Amino acid sequence: MNLPELSDSNVKGKKVLLRLDLDVGVDTSRIESAKETLEFLVENSAKTIIIGHKGRPDGVEEPLSLRPLAKVIGALVGKEVGFAENATIEEGEMVLLENLRFDSREENNDENFAKELASLGQFFVNEAFAVSHRPHASIVGVPKYLPHAAGFRFTQEVENLNKILVNPKRPLVVIISGIKEDKVEMAKSLTQIADMVLVGGKLPKYFGDTNPSPKKLIIGDLSFDGFDITLNSAERFKVEIAKAGTIVLAGVLGKYEDEGHRQGTKEVFEAVAACNAYKIAGGGDTEAALSLFGLTDKFDWISVGGGAMLDFIVKGTLPGIAALLE
Repeated sequence: MNLPELSDSNVKGKKVLLRLDLDVGVDTSRIESAKETLEFLVENSAKTIIIGHKGRPDGVEEPLSLRPLAKVIGALVGKEVGFAENATIEEGEMVLLENLRFDSREENNDENFAKELASLGQFFVNEAFAVSHRPHASIVGVPKYLPHAAGFRFTQEVENLNKILVNPKRPLVVIISGIKEDKVEMAKSLTQIADMVLVGGKLPKYFGDTNPSPKKLIIGDLSFDGFDITLNSAERFKVEIAKAGTIVLAGVLGKYEDEGHRQGTKEVFEAVAACNAYKIAGGGDTEAALSLFGLTDKFDWISVGGGAMLDFIVKGTLPGIAALLE
């Protein structure tokens, strides 16, 4: 993919509308992943207007305000970041606007809302890979009206995930878990790409007694309380992991934050970390568990977005990527 790159763009002195992933809690690593892009804009004297969302508000909900994140971003770049609806901004300065989802037009991909956002800037940068599978106004609408580029981290995400799609070392093994039933269809789709798909988390109960692809799909058995995979399932997973040339790890195998339901996740994650395969992981819980087990540095790439990562692997693109390429 020949994404327009920020390093090739002239943003000096321009008003730059920067879409970040600000849907964070205590862990602000997703914001920290944008540091190179933020610093580039400051160094090039851009007038940076930061936009993003948090949560799924129904109208304006003060607990979901982005105001506290101005200090987080400011600490990252070593300067004060303002917070305002409409602000006068000087070269090299930054301002953060309020939660986009306070306006329902954001998620509805309203054309007028996209135009309103675009009118604030002269250039658009998408540094929100983790939400670029959402066809929302700030992701797919704004690039229609402004010159644009991908942020540095966004570009790295696409480059690394593309290695899964373009001549991956096989066998390609995908480990997918989660609590949402819609991931069942994702697991089925992955069997068209991967040599083996291993399913854990709550997903096995949604499959029931049916395995649609027994040669390519191993559905884990759950413990009696449903909060972990069984040790026997973990061993079956480890056999496939040991054969892998490429591994995608997307989701924890059980309620890992509870020590009594951690064993399946720990054993499988440690098996992946010890494997010589090219290894990619993604998703907030996945990254948190890897950090807990001290395995982060054993992976070739850790994506900022689990859902976006899987969508990209299955579809070969994302709405946010397509918008940047148009």
